[in-house]
Amino acid sequence: MHNKTISELAQGLRAGEYSSVELTKAYLDRVSRFNAALNSYVTVCDATALREAEQADQRIKAGDASVLTGIPIAHKDIFCTDGVKTSCGSKMLDNFIAPYDAHVVSLFKQAGAVMLGKTNMDEFAMGSSNENSFYGPVHNPWRSGSVPGGSSGGSAAAVAAGLCVAATGTDTGGSIRQPAAFCGITGLKPTYGRVSRYGMIAFASSLDQGGPMTKTAEDAAAMLQVMAGFDTRDSTSAEQPVPDYSATLNDDLSGLRIGIPKEYLGGGLDPAIESSIQLALEAYVRLGAELVEISLPNTELGVPTYYVVAPAECSSNLSRFDGVRYGHRCSDPKDLEDLYKRSRGEGFGPEVKRRIMVGTYALSAGYYDAYYLKAQKIRHLISDDFREAFKQVDVIMGPTAPSTAFGIGEKADDPVTMYLSDIYTIAVNLAGLPGMSIPVQPVDGMPVGLQLIGNYFEEAKLLNVAHRLQQETDWHSATPAGFE
Repeated sequence: MHNKTISELAQGLRAGEYSSVELTKAYLDRVSRFNAALNSYVTVCDATALREAEQADQRIKAGDASVLTGIPIAHKDIFCTDGVKTSCGSKMLDNFIAPYDAHVVSLFKQAGAVMLGKTNMDEFAMGSSNENSFYGPVHNPWRSGSVPGGSSGGSAAAVAAGLCVAATGTDTGGSIRQPAAFCGITGLKPTYGRVSRYGMIAFASSLDQGGPMTKTAEDAAAMLQVMAGFDTRDSTSAEQPVPDYSATLNDDLSGLRIGIPKEYLGGGLDPAIESSIQLALEAYVRLGAELVEISLPNTELGVPTYYVVAPAECSSNLSRFDGVRYGHRCSDPKDLEDLYKRSRGEGFGPEVKRRIMVGTYALSAGYYDAYYLKAQKIRHLISDDFREAFKQVDVIMGPTAPSTAFGIGEKADDPVTMYLSDIYTIAVNLAGLPGMSIPVQPVDGMPVGLQLIGNYFEEAKLLNVAHRLQQETDWHSATPAGFE
């Protein structure tokens, strides 16, 4: 059952082929068997999941079921879950039991989905490899010595290995799309504001966005249908109508104009990955699409801009973790200053400390204009590049990451090289656009992701374009050896 999609499992539940309790037990058994090797889950909610499955079976029997009712999913451990530890991958929150549900979590509860547990992640979503977690690195199911990508690596690995049907993730600079590419699954970062950030622990408030991580675009449409919508509790939530994402999945692609940024091909891109991308583009041409070369001239400025803006926002957001109200508190503080210093020094890992320091420096009185203000101006230029591009094309495509998954520890001592793993994804967050990664032909047995970028609130178009490729190819259906 673990190789089936959401839609296939939903059909089986309604046909009475199995119950949600049986389905949930099957997934919990896989988590018990494989999680020690993958480290993809931080918390497993056995008893709660079975209770939710029983309730889902009652809803299905009563004819009060949605597509997600009874479907076992996982939540990235950045989403608050009432009564369940929400650690954000950090020692700072290792003892934090959330007193409420994030908006996204409550929506899935209303839909009748079953929460299997909370997935591992880079601490406070800061990282591209899932090596920065207090709970240890997540292992890529395709090759255990490789990273799964980050920061949503736990969710990506769990979906790829069949330890859940689908999972939630968050994307600040590529943290849904890059692990989706490394693990061979489908990952969607919606338009900024499309999914509520209420109850999603903040890293960089103007960049963070939650989204689905699934096997297929069809499943991503079903997940996004639940997640999307306006939330009065989130001041950045967009009051935009939510379309039926499944209704247009099979739309014809004839005449679709696909923009290929000249800055995305060549340079530091692995030639084998470029070949995989070209194969996918050729498939789109056969489906009736037209390829158009475009330019995004400020692409190379994306990484330095992001690593001023994001740390600046994180230094502000993480100031709340001071050992006073909740989270880690040092033992026997001498005074308030000692409490602050030791609680934060003990609670945060090295990558989080590095970004707090960079952000605090960029926001300081002597450097605000030189760094933060200038970065925000460049951010506007990057957004303008995309606006100009979408006057010529309907969707933009290119690689999700410059390489396949690298080895655990390979880049741990070189933060700058690690940051470049997100070179193709960061600009999408700076502009607030929707982006998606789908699997294409593997390289040396490791997954490769094709990135699709759409105009604002055009997630339905991205899902349609992704789904049509997945109907024509089987790259998305590959399963890592040992997890069949």
